Amino acid sequence: MPTYEALAAFQRQFGKLDAAQKAAFRRALAVFIADLKAGGSFSPELRVHKLVNTEIWSVTWAKDGCALFRYGDEVASGGTHIVWEAVGTHAEVYNFEK
Repeated sequence: MPTYEALAAFQRQFGKLDAAQKAAFRRALAVFIADLKAGGSFSPELRVHKLVNTEIWSVTWAKDGCALFRYGDEVASGGTHIVWEAVGTHAEVYNFEK
């Protein structure tokens, strides 16, 4: 069973999402968790990819919504542990200037 933790920054950013954004993230999260449990690759709709020269991965949950995560040390035997780093629009998450 996958486990997770959310950094304080992620929790603050998640709190700033509107209700529709939170619902979209939760829908994508259900797919993400199912993919982790299945042990195969991620569903294409999530557009999961590793960021260049980092240990950080990105998952898309809306047209302009993504979250960053990394794989943490195993907490439960045989289970993947996810550390959620950031969530929001692409500009917010990647610190793009508008």
